[in-house]
Amino acid sequence: MRGKKGQLVIGGLFIVLISLLAACAGDDTGGDGDSGSGGAITLYSPETPDLTNELAAKFEEVHGTPVNVNYAGTNVLVNQMIAEQGNPQADVWYGGGGILPFETAVDKDIITQYIPEAAEDWEVTENGIKMKHQDDYYVGTEIFVLGFAYNTELVSEEEAPKTWEDLLDPKWEGKIQFPNPAASGTSTLMVLSYMMQHGEEEGWEYFQKLTDYANSIPDSGSSPTKGVAMGEAEIAIGFDFMAYELKENGEDVDFIVPEETPVLVNPVTLVKDGPNPDGGKQFMDFMLSDEAQEILASWNHIPINPDVESQTPISLETVQEHAIDLDIDWVNENYDRIRSEWNTNIQ
Repeated sequence: MRGKKGQLVIGGLFIVLISLLAACAGDDTGGDGDSGSGGAITLYSPETPDLTNELAAKFEEVHGTPVNVNYAGTNVLVNQMIAEQGNPQADVWYGGGGILPFETAVDKDIITQYIPEAAEDWEVTENGIKMKHQDDYYVGTEIFVLGFAYNTELVSEEEAPKTWEDLLDPKWEGKIQFPNPAASGTSTLMVLSYMMQHGEEEGWEYFQKLTDYANSIPDSGSSPTKGVAMGEAEIAIGFDFMAYELKENGEDVDFIVPEETPVLVNPVTLVKDGPNPDGGKQFMDFMLSDEAQEILASWNHIPINPDVESQTPISLETVQEHAIDLDIDWVNENYDRIRSEWNTNIQ
């Protein structure tokens, strides 16, 4: 009897132990539960890892919830979310070089609707800038401006180009770099915006001339601006923050906002059927808070929150007059085609 009783005691302890382990597993903070709330948040982002990790750390400091950051290029993350449909691993997606990948994601059915309270009263489009999706599928967190970086040791502010047509001045021949539109979303935006204004025939003629003036057309969106900093080129096409980050680090680089140019928000969105939707919504709310916006500003991004001051010479207010109206439907319809035709039409 004593031996059998001992076995019963051991068996009872074993059951208790299993129950405790099961309870711990059910309380796991990895965001894999089906409760829709609580646990860690999984963030997909192509933005600079140090930036996204800083945002994640601040969120955990403010809300007490950890954020697991998964970094990869925009196209890689989009394809991953498509592959994960039916079993999504991410809760929230932030950043992608502007709104274009997010517009495409709506059609691919990988994101869902949510707008933070702070943005509920925003107009969809303000002064030519689309601030949020018309059906609430994403909201802007910061402003990106497409323009010209220049090497301040080689080019004065007065002689730097002020319009897209100025780039075709013969004095810039062999001194320009811009990203490959067949590979870079930054450069695809440049091509599409010009063609929307001037038509495809004139657009292809323009970019053939611009290509003839370029000394390098790398695949990376940030490489031309880095090339300017290294003196490999005098002028580069890229986003504003790329130049200002280098300038802050002591490089001889500055930035020109063209008279008319694409100005885009960089959004955040909720992944459809993600494991922790409540956490994802909370992170979206956080991205418009003073704490997150101050971090973005410290990385030379233009904050969308009017209560947070831009750390660069440009702000949402100063760039609105430069923004061109983007026909988003036309962009969505022609994005892949124009990108694929680049190598065929440009020699």
